[in-house]
Amino acid sequence: MESRTAPGARVETLAEPVTTAAMLARLVGFDTTSRNPNLELIGFVRAWLDKHGVPYRVSTDPSGTKANIHAIIGPQVPGGVALSGHVDTVPVDGQAWSADPFALREADGKLYARGAADMKGFVAACLAAVPDLARRKLRQPVHLFITHDEETDMAGARELVEDIAASGLRPAMCIVGEPSLMQPILGHKGRLALRVTARGKPGHSSEPAKGVNAIAAAAEAIAHLSADARRFAAQGPFDPNFDPPHTTVHVGTIQGGTILNIIPERCEFVMEWRTIPSDDFFAEVERLRAHLAATVEPAMKAVDPACGFTLEVMNWIPGMALPGSHGLADMVKQLTGSNSMGYVSYGTEGGLYEQAGIPTIVCGPGNIAQAHQPDEWIARAQLDACDAFIRRLADRLSG
Repeated sequence: MESRTAPGARVETLAEPVTTAAMLARLVGFDTTSRNPNLELIGFVRAWLDKHGVPYRVSTDPSGTKANIHAIIGPQVPGGVALSGHVDTVPVDGQAWSADPFALREADGKLYARGAADMKGFVAACLAAVPDLARRKLRQPVHLFITHDEETDMAGARELVEDIAASGLRPAMCIVGEPSLMQPILGHKGRLALRVTARGKPGHSSEPAKGVNAIAAAAEAIAHLSADARRFAAQGPFDPNFDPPHTTVHVGTIQGGTILNIIPERCEFVMEWRTIPSDDFFAEVERLRAHLAATVEPAMKAVDPACGFTLEVMNWIPGMALPGSHGLADMVKQLTGSNSMGYVSYGTEGGLYEQAGIPTIVCGPGNIAQAHQPDEWIARAQLDACDAFIRRLADRLSG
């Protein structure tokens, strides 16, 4: 494990004891929109951990501009419980914020800032708890996972999983603090994002038979996907744990063509599947590929063999499915005082941790309905509930 203060990290201004709200104010002040580096925030976290003698490992992306932290409080051994949160955020571009999105403000018990709910609020609670956790005689370790790029391709969690395997310091279980109103979430759908490119042949629009219209070809592909979406909704398979209770298909962007009187040579659209556990998004990719090869490409290639489709998997995340009878589910129910457990349709890093052999559940402060919105907010009461949850977890791990 590594412990070295990062140059320029500003930790001395945080007078202790540090409240979660004060820690959140510091975290939201770093603009860690996914397109930006996150090293300044990571440097701040490293300095905070160094101050309290908490060892950690740092893993970085290939560019060296983004980093993850895996800290261990207590015995430096495998096992124990991980608390996982990402510190990248979605952009604020084009959103009508009523104040600076990177300066925390409070009104009527609500704390406003980009990332307050998703999910710097949870990370702030974890970091604010560090002094108390470090003073305890923990019999089992508390791991802190802090990652980048969850909002895009989850590259940070993928790198962290590799680093955990290399270190041998794998926790026995993991709690991902995505906003769930502090209710235990057992599972979520998987997701695959696909870029579909249609290659046509340009020409004058007055002679359509001499060219291949890439936009028209892409439209046929989209029509097929729309029919698939209706089939999933009408015929399933269904899983009543989710809303909607079936796999969904979504086309999000499309680009093609230049001017009206030129047959478009290229058209590209980006789409996704969000699959229930019984469906396989890789199988859906191959179904689409086979359909296009059988029904759309022959007419395109008859004009020019170079025409056709390219399908590029952009990113994917596995679903998460923790059995309700698992000990982690029982523990989180006890710590939250909740009698219910739920499922969500959005994805989290939990599926990657589960795939790596770490049983995982989602439970964190705030409401997902406030995430990604202008004037994003989290209720102070939710942060208080998260603070209490972490202290009860520490009591349990201290025996």
